[in-house]
Amino acid sequence: MLEQYLPFAALIIFGNIENLVLSSQGVVAGVNPLKLGIASIICVSMWLIIGTFGTQMLIQYVDFIDFIGGFAIFVLGAQAMYASIRGE
Repeated sequence: MLEQYLPFAALIIFGNIENLVLSSQGVVAGVNPLKLGIASIICVSMWLIIGTFGTQMLIQYVDFIDFIGGFAIFVLGAQAMYASIRGE
């Protein structure tokens, strides 16, 4: 069962790192940590469900999904770094 998720391993790892970066930005911005934590758990749970069923249906598009996901993670990371450098 785990073998079907191996093509997505890099996306999962870097996606989790990006989630940590975005969460830390929320804390620095003064967002209520409890609300941020609850929202993060809800979002991660939704992505787990979507990813589990989506992987089974769309495994033939793994390369395209990896590219789009990796690009999105890169853009969000660059945006986070730009905002932190500007002091926003």
